[in-house]
Amino acid sequence: MRAFTYERAATPQDAAAALAGHPQARFIAGGTNLLDLMKLQIEAPTHLVDVNHLGLDRIEPTPEGGLRIGALVRNTDLAADARVRRDYAVLSRALLAGASGQLRNKATTAGNLLQRTRCPYFYDTDQPCNKRQPGSGCGALQGYSRQLAVIGGSESCIATHPSDMAVAMRALDAVVETIRADGSARAIPIADFHLLPGDTPHLETVLEQGELITAVTLPPPVGGRQVYRKVRDRASYAFALISVAAVLQPDGTGRVALGGVAPKPWRVAAADAALPQGAQAVASALLQGAAPRPDNAFKLLLAERTLAAVLAEGRA
Repeated sequence: MRAFTYERAATPQDAAAALAGHPQARFIAGGTNLLDLMKLQIEAPTHLVDVNHLGLDRIEPTPEGGLRIGALVRNTDLAADARVRRDYAVLSRALLAGASGQLRNKATTAGNLLQRTRCPYFYDTDQPCNKRQPGSGCGALQGYSRQLAVIGGSESCIATHPSDMAVAMRALDAVVETIRADGSARAIPIADFHLLPGDTPHLETVLEQGELITAVTLPPPVGGRQVYRKVRDRASYAFALISVAAVLQPDGTGRVALGGVAPKPWRVAAADAALPQGAQAVASALLQGAAPRPDNAFKLLLAERTLAAVLAEGRA
């Protein structure tokens, strides 16, 4: 790990200002992803701004009837919150499907959204990776692609986004709240928050330099049966091959999002509309235009079968 300087921010705006003019600085909260990347020298920040003491660790009702989840709420606390378990069960289930108890005790809401890919070519500094070193190439394109994207990728990158929580939040239409160094705030729909790689896979979100996530807001509960199902190579310490977050209504309508298939949580309006027609129609809409590699073509059938299991569970 390379040497770095450290400061503890006093307010969210101070934290944003500390990074705004400093491209080699990073925020640190739980550190469950950043510290690993620093040890591997994939990330080498010269300055860390600690945001753990900013009071952003509360879950509060909104005037509209939803929930405002502070950026520093730990994954364990969010999954266990009685309001989340009752009204946003898909979120609680997604969180409990991720990582381990020890990691969930440290990991934060904002940090979970900002996780970097677990693509093996990103983690291997002897391999080319446009996400790690822009312009170096993508070793995954001609390499082993079992875990990687079947849709939404590009000729520059086929990495997937690793978060379980983000898939559930995409199904719930969450909104990400931020603050900039000048004190101005933004409310970013989660559908717009993560970027597809295109020619710039190192740009993963719409956040500006120094922009700090302060909260994630959930809209009022939509009811229905909520299901999260994660298919992986082993029962723990493994990221999704396919995951499905679904909110299903008694009349057959609902919402569905996929994880493990794309560089961002994947939801398509046409797939939501196709829910009454069954899993095959939903999978066809979700994965229209998919471009699998030989090692991960199985994900197309696996997605359809996982969707079928989720729909059967949701309507049992």
